[in-house]
Amino acid sequence: MNKILLIDDEEKLRSLLARIIGLEGFEVIEAATCKAALKKLEQLAIDVVLCDVKLPDGNGVDFIKEIKHSYPSVEVILLTAYGNIPDGVQAIKNGAFDYLTKGNDNDKIIPLINRALEKAMMQKRIEKLEQQVGKRYGFESILGNSPLILEAIAFAKKVAPTNATVLLLGETGTGKEVFAQAIHTGSQRMGKPFMALNCSAFGKELLESEIFGHKAGAFTGAIKDKKGLIEEASTGTLFLDEVGEMHIDLQAKLLRVLETSEFIKVGDTKPTRVNVRVIAATNRDLQQEVAEGKFREDLFYRINVFAISLPALRDRKKDIPILANYFLEIFAQKMNGHINSISKDFMERLQQHNWKGNTRELKNVIERAVILASDSKLTIESLPLEMQQLHYGQQTLSAFDLASVEKLHLQRMLNHTKGNKTETAKLLNIGLTTLYRKIEEYKL
Repeated sequence: MNKILLIDDEEKLRSLLARIIGLEGFEVIEAATCKAALKKLEQLAIDVVLCDVKLPDGNGVDFIKEIKHSYPSVEVILLTAYGNIPDGVQAIKNGAFDYLTKGNDNDKIIPLINRALEKAMMQKRIEKLEQQVGKRYGFESILGNSPLILEAIAFAKKVAPTNATVLLLGETGTGKEVFAQAIHTGSQRMGKPFMALNCSAFGKELLESEIFGHKAGAFTGAIKDKKGLIEEASTGTLFLDEVGEMHIDLQAKLLRVLETSEFIKVGDTKPTRVNVRVIAATNRDLQQEVAEGKFREDLFYRINVFAISLPALRDRKKDIPILANYFLEIFAQKMNGHINSISKDFMERLQQHNWKGNTRELKNVIERAVILASDSKLTIESLPLEMQQLHYGQQTLSAFDLASVEKLHLQRMLNHTKGNKTETAKLLNIGLTTLYRKIEEYKL
């Protein structure tokens, strides 16, 4: 039931209005003073407030500001004295939904409350969506408890509220775009455009058009004006992934944007102004690129205002179980699967793997495993073949290693014979009793 807070020190009029409103199915909460009203707002989820102008401890017109500041989704209707239009006008300026003349407009009160309620419900839905977006794209979306990832998150949280240019460094698949999204979401630009572009995906001419836009007739096929991503991202954030792949001629144009907030579209003669924050990312050593003349030194220092290094997954292996279970939950839901856990052997293989593709590779491995899984638990058989095999590296060949090799070979033979134990025993040249003992021993 929607809650309406009625603030008026005239008890008889307040009781009359409360009865009129209550008969329409609303829950009416009454208060005679600003102080009492604030307590009700703190304690209850109020949707709409009806507030008198003259109260014992304050002025209703001014009180609206206080209500809207603390409870922005609550809509306020001012109850004005007869003919006191200036109060109503000032109330609107202070954030009121509307004003109502006391005594004469009782027939208008319910339609007005309903309209205010619609707006309040819409505002609450928007706030809920913003919270969901914040959870999905904010720092909460970055998973891990290892010192290296926590340090990177701490740095990102420090720079997020500023307008400083950020350079994200790290191998492919370490989550640079996830960090860029989190920085944007944690800034005052949240809710504004976030545009992302991989600079390695385009040639020079096409990349210039994608970033800066073009005028009609600028080149063959340019039949109309086109906004570039840097203009689309104005008031928000532009994320340039693999910025080290950008042609050196385009680097000069990007530098001008960072220094003057202006750029010239392809085929245009007049500059376009933008208000945009740039977050760049690369897996290259830009200092080495500068030394080799492949990257402008002035641009490097301009985008390197605040650099954050993202750790490789092999350097934070304690985070693998957290990430693996998270990806399992996502893909199990997406595929309407019944998989709900990961076997010990499966997790051991994940932690032994080198993860050259980092978090992105882990995500792909889990997705593949969910597709192949025939049980409620992910098992080693659903891993890629190269991950099923042991990587000894510099380890000595201990009895444990031999047992693991034997177990893996038995599992493969059982898979090959589709579980036919008699045929498996023949292929392995061992007795059926021995095979059953091995199956029992290795819990196959």
